Amino acid sequence: MTTDETVEQILRTYDTITVVGASASPEKPAHYVPAHMQQHGWRIVPVNPRGGTMLGEPVHASLADVPTPGLVNVFRPSPQTPDIARQAVAAGATALWLQLGIASGEARRIAEEAGLLYVEDRCLIVEQRRTGLRVPKAS
Repeated sequence: MTTDETVEQILRTYDTITVVGASASPEKPAHYVPAHMQQHGWRIVPVNPRGGTMLGEPVHASLADVPTPGLVNVFRPSPQTPDIARQAVAAGATALWLQLGIASGEARRIAEEAGLLYVEDRCLIVEQRRTGLRVPKAS
């Protein structure tokens, strides 16, 4: 499957996005990207050790605290992504998406060996706009 096909499959399948490294600062991509997706119907589950509330949702301290992470969207530096991939696998995630500018061969290997859909170095906003896809309807 090509990356474009994987992107489309993810956007057609997941109605919830677990955001690792979510930020409360509106000027940061880790805030405005999830905000855009939320405004277009996706549910956002923020993950940040600082806790609190973000985009009207309770913030989980770690991926292990998220009951069903599904799609994990990562806003952390590339060197941290292999550990995040391991956490995503352990938490039962089924897809791992590293945002624009974030890539890791090791994270890719971990995710793909565990059967996760995998995208790296792509922006959710750009891909949602490019494909024109909307949040999938809950079944």
